[in-house]
This record gives sequence, C-alpha cells and structure tokens, in this order.
Amino acid sequence: MRRQPKQKRSQQRVERILDAAAEVFDEMGYEATTTHAIAARADTAIGSLYQFFPDKLAIFHALELRHVERVHAVWAKLSQPEIIQLPFEPFIRTLGAAFQQLFKQPTCRIVFVQYFTSRAIFQNIDDSFTEEAIDFMAKLLQERNPALSTEHCHLLAQVCTHAYNTLLLLALRSDETHRQEIFEQMEALLSAYLRPHVGDKVLHNKVMKVMKCPHCEGERISKNGHRHGKQRYICKDCGKQFPEAYSLQGYADEVKQQCLELYRDGVSFREIERKTGVSHNTVIHWVKHTHTNC
Repeated sequence: MRRQPKQKRSQQRVERILDAAAEVFDEMGYEATTTHAIAARADTAIGSLYQFFPDKLAIFHALELRHVERVHAVWAKLSQPEIIQLPFEPFIRTLGAAFQQLFKQPTCRIVFVQYFTSRAIFQNIDDSFTEEAIDFMAKLLQERNPALSTEHCHLLAQVCTHAYNTLLLLALRSDETHRQEIFEQMEALLSAYLRPHVGDKVLHNKVMKVMKCPHCEGERISKNGHRHGKQRYICKDCGKQFPEAYSLQGYADEVKQQCLELYRDGVSFREIERKTGVSHNTVIHWVKHTHTNC
C-alpha cells in the first residue's frame, strides 16, 4: 500500500475497495480486471483508490494477507478442545462446514484459485503456507488421538491437505450445484480415510485397553451388560465381573486429566462421558478425589 489508512473513514474505504476487488477478480479473473472496474464497484473515485494502492497487483497482495488472516481464524476455531473432542462424524462435518463457509467469501475463493493458476503474482503466500496447513492438520489429529506418532500424523495430514486442495480447486471452478456435490464427496472421502485413525471406535478401544481388572490386574476386559444403570465388565483372565466404578485406577493418566480438564472448562459430567467414554460416575469420583486432596 502507498499509505496506511489512519482515520476510520479511510479504513472503511480501503475495506470497501478490497471487498469490491475480490468480487471483480472473482467474476472477471485477475487479468481482465482493471482498477477502474474495482473503483466503480467500490463506488469510489479512481483517485481515492490510487491514494492507497498504486495498481491492481498491490490490491491483490492486500487480499493475500486478508486471506491468510481468515484462514488462521478458522484454524484457531477448529483447534478448540470442544471441536477436537466431538464424536467423529460431527468432527468431520465441522471441519468441512468451516472450510466451505470460508470459501464462500470472494477473497478466499479468488486467492486460492489464483494460487494454482498464476502463482507468479503472489507476494505473501508460498509453499510454506501449505506446509503450515499440513502442520495444523497433523496437530489436530494428534490431539484427537495422542496414540498416533508424530510421523504418522504428518503423513495423514499431508494426504488430507493435498487431496482436499485438489478437490477444492475443482469445486470452486464448478457451478453451485456441482460444487455442493463435490463438497459432499470431499467430506465422505475425508471421513473414510480418517476413521481408522481417529474414529470413535478407535478412541473407545484406546480407553478400554488401559482398563485393568481390580482382582488380577488383567487387561483383557470386555463389556458384560448393565446393572443398576452401570456398565459391567468381565475379566477374561480370572473370569470375575466388576462394575465400571471399580476400574478407576485402570484408566491412563492422560484420560483422567482430559476428563478433569473438560470438567474445569464447564463441561457437564454426562457430556464428558459422551466425549471420552468414561462413566460420569467415574468422573465424579475423580473430581471429588481431586478436591479432597486440595
């Protein structure tokens, strides 16, 4: 930019110019767009536009920065524990919906498409931004399932990111109906690929494997019906049965800490049970025990 706007009215004018530029770039393409067309769409004089931007390339560079800010905002939202710990299907739907909403914006749409068609004009975005996206996805997967190795998470994230970008480019170049169909297939593809690694069954089995029999400390445990509203288990080693409350010491410390953190964040006991698979009675016991020790 030739100069940074200081007054609120000037800041609003710059935002109006950028909004208009994104719309015109999106409709006409970068090459066909002129600064006069942008000024006309922004309902501002061409001289006012030139006060802030020397040419359309400078405007596009400002849109790059705007796009990066908006992507980071989506990443920050998706990194919240309440999102990461959702059941698998809502988790995948939330990811898909967030990025669909992001790319409904002309700014993000034109910057993304232009990056794959005319990368030479870019000043603020390069391949390091894709690597940043991969790192974000890898962190998300590892937080959802800490049992996954860092290398495995990075590989999964690489496949997801590059596959998603390829299909997203196809979607953004399609009409609205076909675009929505592609988005639905993208969600199905992502769901099928990630379920074996971060699906509900995998995470539930992870919790079950750390449970121990209170009689022989055996770890070969299976569910054995309910009694008085409580899940019961049977040990395949000694054959004895026990209710869930007896297996408190069998949970891994990380599972216990996750439950306590959710409680401190204001999540209800029933909701904690739904998110982690740990009985709400067990969580209540942990909370009382923690308060007693304090």
